Amino acid sequence: MTQRIGIYPGTFDPITLGHADIIRRGSKLVDKLIIGVTTNPSKNPMFSTEERFRMVEREIANLGLDNVVVEGFNALLVKFAQKMGGSVLIRGLRAVADFEYEYQMAGMNQQLDDDIETVFLMADVSLQPIASKLVKEIALFGGDITPFVSKDVCEDVIARVEEKGRLGDY
Repeated sequence: MTQRIGIYPGTFDPITLGHADIIRRGSKLVDKLIIGVTTNPSKNPMFSTEERFRMVEREIANLGLDNVVVEGFNALLVKFAQKMGGSVLIRGLRAVADFEYEYQMAGMNQQLDDDIETVFLMADVSLQPIASKLVKEIALFGGDITPFVSKDVCEDVIARVEEKGRLGDY
């Protein structure tokens, strides 16, 4: 019997409690879940790819999931999934806007390889508003991000903000 391998791709800049929720739940759907940490310069990353990779590895270890591994990639998602032996793409959804984009991407991925299925997981209701972009913005303006990220990630983000300098007048 072949192992069902899932891929959960993202920039994870930084990894949030919403991401962790999707990872925890997605890991139950497959024999092995690969978290694909990718580059996306258009998202103006706060952390380097290596830093995000280590951050995700630490969060996975804290979740205690033995069927989850982290891999970096800088390629077309379908090509990465094929290389890793993946047959399922796990995607998290927060809102209707996410669905429209993800639905289009799922259709394109199916055109590229119809043996790879996309599975959408709705974020837990309490975690739906969380977005890495907003976490970074809140932190840069001196706001409290503890409801959105783990303690360790919060410390990472605060340290980076202290390096770069806070924004705003207050």
